Amino acid sequence: MKKNDLLARWLNDDLSEKELSEFKARPDFEKYQKIKNYTAHLEVDDLDENAMLSNILQHKKATPKVIPLYKKWMFRVAAIFVLALGITFVMKNFVPYTETASFGEKTTFSLPDNSEVVLNSGSEIHYKKWNWDSNRRLELEGEAYFRVSKGRRFEVETNLGKVSVLGTQFNVKARKNRFDVMCYEGRVKVNYGNTKIILTCGQSVTFENGKQFRTAIKSSKPGWIDNQICFNKENIKSLLDEVQRQYNITIELNAKDTTSLFTGKLPTKDLNVALQIISTTYHLKAKKVSKNKIIFDEK
Repeated sequence: MKKNDLLARWLNDDLSEKELSEFKARPDFEKYQKIKNYTAHLEVDDLDENAMLSNILQHKKATPKVIPLYKKWMFRVAAIFVLALGITFVMKNFVPYTETASFGEKTTFSLPDNSEVVLNSGSEIHYKKWNWDSNRRLELEGEAYFRVSKGRRFEVETNLGKVSVLGTQFNVKARKNRFDVMCYEGRVKVNYGNTKIILTCGQSVTFENGKQFRTAIKSSKPGWIDNQICFNKENIKSLLDEVQRQYNITIELNAKDTTSLFTGKLPTKDLNVALQIISTTYHLKAKKVSKNKIIFDEK
């Protein structure tokens, strides 16, 4: 006989004498007897079944809504998709963009307002798309040609100076300690240290070693756009630096005279011609020691 059944029958005084005798012989009988004696003094109100049923119906809890497994999976995918969209939005608008032109290459791209930029070899530009129309500002390392759409002030910052325009075409070059700005259309404002000047179409200015000189330009765009490097009173070291950038080569110079200034043009698509012009101008001899290395020695 099951223990619980036996206990229930004992509480109801339904055990036979034999069963009662065996039940009293159990080791836990004394505990059961104490519980019976204690509960005998307790009074319990009559059970109102109707009231209990009414109370249960009033406080009946809503059946928990079971979400199928496939719907949970869809919710997770949707959450991941929304998160990905948010990250993409932040990356596209708040993270600075960088445009690069490697040695031996040129890069053309458009800004958010459709202004066009052409980067010369060995140059970089950094800018942000966020709120661009109200804050048209970028940072330039190297040289670039700009065709700026009409709009708010457009600023180009370099480590040497700053150029501000509204809508025009101009070229900015910041290499080492030399800062060149050429205006091909409209007007540009140039800030160099404590110096501020305005250039109009056909004017250019150069700052180098604390000196400033201005020249007139007759072309409608910088020569390097048409694969020619244009130099205006530049020393041979600056000249060779630009040749290395344009052709992605290494040049070693063994010469005593490095102060003579060069004004002229060199091609960016014919290395042999460029080397010949340099050799003739500076009385040097060019020697190709490998595919990508040139050595200039004095004759």
